[in-house]
Amino acid sequence: MTGIMLLFGTLLLVSILAGVLSARLGAPILLTFLVIGMLAGEEGVLGIEFNSPEISFLIGSAALVIILFDGGMRTHSDRFRVALWPAVSLATVGVALTCTILAAGIVYLFNLPWATALLIGAILSSTDAAAVFGIFQSRGMKIKQRVAATLEIESGTNDPMAVILTMTLTMALVTGQELSVLGLVGQVAVQLVLGLLGGWIGGRLFIIMARKIPLSFTFFPLLAAAAAIIIYAATTSLNGSGFLAVYLMGFMIGNARLPQLVHILQVQDGLAWLSQIMMFLILGLLVTPSQLIEHAPLALTVAFILIFIARPLATVVCLLPFSFPWREQVFISWVGLRGAVPIILALFPWLSGLPNQELYFDVAFFVVLVSLLVQGWSIAPVARWLGLEVPPEAEPKQRMPLEAIPSRDALEVWEYDIDRLSPACDHTWDELRLPAPTSFVGIIREGGWIQPEENPRLTEGDALLVVARVSDMVAISRVFASGGGGPQLSEKDFFGDFTLHADLTLADVASFYPVGELKDSLAARTLAEYISYKFHRRVVVGDQLQLGHVLLTVRQLDEQGNTISVGVKTLTTETTPGA
Repeated sequence: MTGIMLLFGTLLLVSILAGVLSARLGAPILLTFLVIGMLAGEEGVLGIEFNSPEISFLIGSAALVIILFDGGMRTHSDRFRVALWPAVSLATVGVALTCTILAAGIVYLFNLPWATALLIGAILSSTDAAAVFGIFQSRGMKIKQRVAATLEIESGTNDPMAVILTMTLTMALVTGQELSVLGLVGQVAVQLVLGLLGGWIGGRLFIIMARKIPLSFTFFPLLAAAAAIIIYAATTSLNGSGFLAVYLMGFMIGNARLPQLVHILQVQDGLAWLSQIMMFLILGLLVTPSQLIEHAPLALTVAFILIFIARPLATVVCLLPFSFPWREQVFISWVGLRGAVPIILALFPWLSGLPNQELYFDVAFFVVLVSLLVQGWSIAPVARWLGLEVPPEAEPKQRMPLEAIPSRDALEVWEYDIDRLSPACDHTWDELRLPAPTSFVGIIREGGWIQPEENPRLTEGDALLVVARVSDMVAISRVFASGGGGPQLSEKDFFGDFTLHADLTLADVASFYPVGELKDSLAARTLAEYISYKFHRRVVVGDQLQLGHVLLTVRQLDEQGNTISVGVKTLTTETTPGA
């Protein structure tokens, strides 16, 4: 027992340290965990013999519950405004199209039975946005909200569809029953409805408990994780989609503005990473590298069809009704990154005793490796090449809600680390001109608390504490936060030197800038109306339009998604905007 504990502790430690190194090299961190698991396996350096799909499936399912629950809590409601229906289209129709196109390619090239080909397609039909955003986070990048929200919501909602297809096809192969399209659609509908119902009930019950039960803040993260596991198990036992239930439950909790949410998210972040590490280590241990080589021709062909044919076609079809800019469609189609879910789904045929059960697992594992290598390593350069990177918003280092205190306004305590790039650096509090009501709590300097009465001068290295309304966070943060370091876009380079109010008409803009000739129907439109029309009311910060020799960039939105201000940049030569 001591040896086993030492072994797994060492693997966990090595995985975390290797993850730091891989992030600096730009490699997908999940790929590192898989490789370490393979190196520790029976044909690796340590030679550990592990051949238990049951244990792998149990650990993998529990890990997915924690990961999806965490993803749901971090999905803000404003993202649904610009991405809900496109993401739902990708998560349902997109999964079905990907499965069908991939199966058709397998049948045509390898002459496998349609049922087998469809099962391989179903196993590989879901995406992993956690891997995508882990790469962006390690690179210090931020991409346009419409793209990020679409990928995030798609990833949280397409797992249930893939699970339903995989289970149905597996049972059909085991029992020898013919596939019925109507029966399949009915099962999908039942699972989705029960999943939504289970998630809503679980979310509401937890929110009520959080507001009524006098429990220490320390226990709420554990209570949340336990509640998510219970909701998953209960929904699944009723033939509903447990994964969809925990994602929706997490979303409801994350947007309920509970005072305990900060503590829940802090612990949940560590639990989610631990779940991913353990899941990929176990799956790496389970695979036999020599068998991967045996199925390499089929797996490489499947990966090529999936990355370059099935995913792009499914993306174009699903996003066609929503008029996404072509650059965003290209990126969404390229970022169909495969993660742990396909490998776990490949355990269904193994556990069901299907003939050639290793085929499904090995092909899925090989395709995930190729996806992480090819797509994972190129995500950041492709995002920059397509012009989808936006400057990171200034924000506090830490946020501490005060919602336990009755107030008509949502108040929080914020901490800002002052550095030489902070606009407030080298100023006293009395010298600052703040755009919204803000109370100065004091600064922490060299471990000591300097109180507001002393009116200290803010210097590099200070930790500034303020209290303000959540609705004013962006405006106030521009005074105190530097925006971080690293190879990031600056606001000046991205938005331009000047900012215009969106209430100005295009005719007003034309009187100052070379926008070219305007039709009478356009001249009377305001900037906000014109931008909303061009982007079909799904406007996000960073959307760009070119008028003549002027590039207009959406800089600020209100809570309803209406444009408030626009950055303006005069172009020396006619260029194509990065929208």
